[in-house]
Amino acid sequence: MTVHGGREVIDRLVAPSTARRSSGERGRRRTALAAGLFVAAGVLGAVALLSIAYGSKSIPLGRVVTSFTHYDPTSNDHLIIRTLRVPRTVVGLIAGTCLGLSGAIMQGLTRNPLADPGLLGVDAGAALCVVIGISVFHVDSVRGYVWFAFAGAFMASLVVYVLGSAGRTGATPVKIALAGAALSALLWSFTSGVLVLDAATLDQFRFWQVGSLSGRTSDVAWQVAPFAIVAVLVSLGTARTLNTLALGDDTARSLGITLGWSRALCAFAIVLTAGTATAIAGPIGFVGLTIPHVVRKFTGPDHRWLLPYCALLGPILLLGSDIIGRVVDRPAEIQVGIVTAVVGAPFFIALVRRSRLAQL
Repeated sequence: MTVHGGREVIDRLVAPSTARRSSGERGRRRTALAAGLFVAAGVLGAVALLSIAYGSKSIPLGRVVTSFTHYDPTSNDHLIIRTLRVPRTVVGLIAGTCLGLSGAIMQGLTRNPLADPGLLGVDAGAALCVVIGISVFHVDSVRGYVWFAFAGAFMASLVVYVLGSAGRTGATPVKIALAGAALSALLWSFTSGVLVLDAATLDQFRFWQVGSLSGRTSDVAWQVAPFAIVAVLVSLGTARTLNTLALGDDTARSLGITLGWSRALCAFAIVLTAGTATAIAGPIGFVGLTIPHVVRKFTGPDHRWLLPYCALLGPILLLGSDIIGRVVDRPAEIQVGIVTAVVGAPFFIALVRRSRLAQL
């Protein structure tokens, strides 16, 4: 059976309850989900506008608009908006989108409902390379951290996939998860060893490790923007592949899927998304873990809807948490990595207690 000929079979298997409905009901469901995407996009736009307007100093929304339509370089408010808050918001959009997508793809690929960027060693690899950059190469800016973090995330993910592919059975979800956990423990031990011996590196690294959007300039955003665009496009392109892999290896093979190539494509999407987010904002937890579970409540397991929703709700959660962190402790701020943990952990616990996590 060819992949093209088997697409209807895939649709029925990944959403059996939907397949049993009449064509009219399925059409209404698709219309509702499509409308939901537009609503989510509108909410994201509103949150982004609030991210620009609110901080240690609140700026009226009207002045935010005029900073784009009639920019005045002598206005302090316009300078704050254009040089500080817009780049920060753009970084939040990029990181949130990538975290939401990476969590959904990781959970789908490994069939592990608790998967997030830390599972495949992405955070640990990025952290080790940032520590090396600070300690050995004396990097002292976010602009420099980006490239070390990206390199570390890529190399760690590559090693995990190679280890998970070893053996006659090739890459399997369980082997990939185990390889990621083992490599993460090893890399974090190396990172801890360097930090114990180098107090100056520890002092710089702790600001990156907590996860933050502050201090990110437009240069940093432009550096990672090409990777983010490719990451989003590749991630959205894995939807049908993930749907097919969810049916099991035997069924996927019968539908013409090459398992090794399909899993490699998904792993590549994870490297790009998780690596980009970690490089630009540091390790931020609970966004990639929680958002996919929230989305599955109303989209079901179909990744053709799951991934676009995660791409929109991820930055909503991240930017919303960043706004909370800037407002509750004025004129100082609480780093967004701390806020997402405070907001996301109780919510995720409540989600687990109310209903059993979906089998992936």
